[in-house]
Amino acid sequence: MRTDEEDEEDTEMNDQQTAAPSADWVTVPTADGPMRVYAARPRGTADRAVIVLQEAFGVNDHIQDIARRFAGRGYLALAPDLFHRNGVGTLGYEQHAEAMPLIGAIGPDAIVTDVRAVLDHLAAAEGIGAGRTAITGFCFGGRAAFTAATALPGLAATVVFYGPGIAAGPHAVLDRAKSLDAPVLLHVGADDPTIPGEQVEAIDAALTGAGADFEQHVYAGAGHAFACDARPHMYREEQARTAWQRTWAFLDRHLPAAA
Repeated sequence: MRTDEEDEEDTEMNDQQTAAPSADWVTVPTADGPMRVYAARPRGTADRAVIVLQEAFGVNDHIQDIARRFAGRGYLALAPDLFHRNGVGTLGYEQHAEAMPLIGAIGPDAIVTDVRAVLDHLAAAEGIGAGRTAITGFCFGGRAAFTAATALPGLAATVVFYGPGIAAGPHAVLDRAKSLDAPVLLHVGADDPTIPGEQVEAIDAALTGAGADFEQHVYAGAGHAFACDARPHMYREEQARTAWQRTWAFLDRHLPAAA
């Protein structure tokens, strides 16, 4: 005799198979030249999108996997190659020293240019406007997502996974908090040396003062990149699961599927 738990597991597996995404690369024009974008598509017609912004290591296997996770939940997920100006493509996780100057060279203007290009592509090629699009980013991409949200009005939501450099550093944009017009969700590891407690407090104070609609969650026992299962020594399964559950619930509230 089958148990209810076994039936639930089969149902979940069937749902995942039904939602299995397809993926390819497309090229999007920007003011600074053509940019490759990894596009993960759900089954059927997508009526909402998520722009997935890379870590410091490019649109690598992990970022592509995250895009497919979003597609599996019904979103058209686009991950632009923010290294398109230098032609680097991707770096290995052991190439941290090489990655730092590359992301340091990508300032707010370049980020906004690239995300705007993806939004224009979504509107023209997919019929999905900014109001049906969220932005999420990881590590450097977290800073990039926050930056884009302060400059591009009308987005549905923004989700930041451990984004250093928002409150301090050469490309800090916390002074633009008053420009945010969409809800923001931030995930931070309590032991993340790249986002120390005083910066977490500064973000909280600035967003509160700006009247922003936001949530900022600090995860005990977690450091930087705690949701990156491609880096086992940094990954924290329990905290990552909670962060993803909060992310799905947040997006369901602010970017629900069309009825």
